[in-house]
Amino acid sequence: MSRLNTVAKHLAIGALMSAASFGVFAKTSLITDKQRQNAEMLIEKALDSDLGYSIVESLTTEVGPRLGGSEAEKRARDWGVSLGKKLGFDNASIEEFSMPFWDRGHLHITMTSPYVQPLYGTALGGAAPSEKEINADIVYFRDIHALKEVKDGALKGKVAFVDGDAMVKSQTGAGYSQANMRRRIGWQHAERGGSEALVVRSVGSDSHRFPHSGMMSSNDDKWAEIPVIAISNPDADHLRRLHNLDKPISLSLHSESKWKGEVNSGNVILDLVGSEKPEEIVLIGGHLDSWDLGTGAVDDGAGIAITTAAAALIASLPERPKRTIRVVMFGAEEVGLLGAFAYAKQHENNLENHVLATESDFGAQTIWQIVSNVNPQATMLVDDIAKILSPLGIVRGGSDVVGGGPDIIPLAAKGVPTIRLNQNGHDYFDLHHTPDDTLDKIDPDELAQNIAAYAASIYLLADSDVSLKPSK
Repeated sequence: MSRLNTVAKHLAIGALMSAASFGVFAKTSLITDKQRQNAEMLIEKALDSDLGYSIVESLTTEVGPRLGGSEAEKRARDWGVSLGKKLGFDNASIEEFSMPFWDRGHLHITMTSPYVQPLYGTALGGAAPSEKEINADIVYFRDIHALKEVKDGALKGKVAFVDGDAMVKSQTGAGYSQANMRRRIGWQHAERGGSEALVVRSVGSDSHRFPHSGMMSSNDDKWAEIPVIAISNPDADHLRRLHNLDKPISLSLHSESKWKGEVNSGNVILDLVGSEKPEEIVLIGGHLDSWDLGTGAVDDGAGIAITTAAAALIASLPERPKRTIRVVMFGAEEVGLLGAFAYAKQHENNLENHVLATESDFGAQTIWQIVSNVNPQATMLVDDIAKILSPLGIVRGGSDVVGGGPDIIPLAAKGVPTIRLNQNGHDYFDLHHTPDDTLDKIDPDELAQNIAAYAASIYLLADSDVSLKPSK
């Protein structure tokens, strides 16, 4: 997708002004002229502002990697509260919760046969350490389905290697769930087979020697008792070629990853209190934690910057919107949506007052679509919002799409209405959970387009009198 440059910014602004001049919005009944003018002003200000970029630059530079439950994540929470106060939010606080802490530790992994070659790998979240160095032949499995067929005990004294294919690049990230099966559940079948360790192809769409980390799934609250390592796609390709040549392949590996007990994490809450209906909450946000290989710029420093900057721009209007806008910087998302579930539990007595929820957590490339899950009248409102967002290159998508983002899942399950501003994820899984997730991957103009879309749409939803609850 072409990047928004300065010329494109002015074209978008010009399109908005031109549409207003010719009365395109004159028949819109759910958005007043004043609201439309404010939304257009927010878009213009967002496209010309560097606030969002300065936020993600600060987070990634001053705090750095922010593994859930770590000391760095605590520093990030303090950073978030300080930022909220600096930007003039009416409330800036932390809601703590406890969680188990998993630490990556040191890893080495080397192919020792048919010759010696170091591999680029990383332990997967929830993996166990190796009690001693493992030296073993590998058993090759073409994909997770092949590993599922392994007989109990058949892998004793071996290391299982699950191949697969690198993800195909896609605007929507299609293919991630299927590819992610080897990361999530592969360990269960490797353990059942008696394997000393499991090695998997990284779940990503890149061809760089960067391994992709990520959390595995537990099995009835039981975690892996063997090391589980993801290797880079080029290294996985290499092992496949050797296998296809009938070469015997052996590995040497040692991993120190392990669980380290209960710690505190938390969600940062930033509120702009509504002027007429302060009890009604429009919730937006991203997740504050990141994997520890990179600096978490794309996943999800960008989402923190987009939603915080959008709310801050709304706060600069002469009047607050009618409803409260709440930015939640969710903690411990990467290790199991722990902050999201904690928020839903801590606020279970007032979820009826959460009139809408959405999250930015799919990188920093431009938004191309808006989808929603609200009632029919509110769907008309979102249709009208989509017209205002159209000059930004955003189209209207489905009107019955439940979602809002990963951290919104527990709220959506309780009936909270959602929208989603879908981003172009074509390059997202090149960077996802890798050492390559760094600030230089974010284009400031694309980030500004995101902020413009969030600022306009969230303002219009928060300032509306329309009920958003889906029909039962």
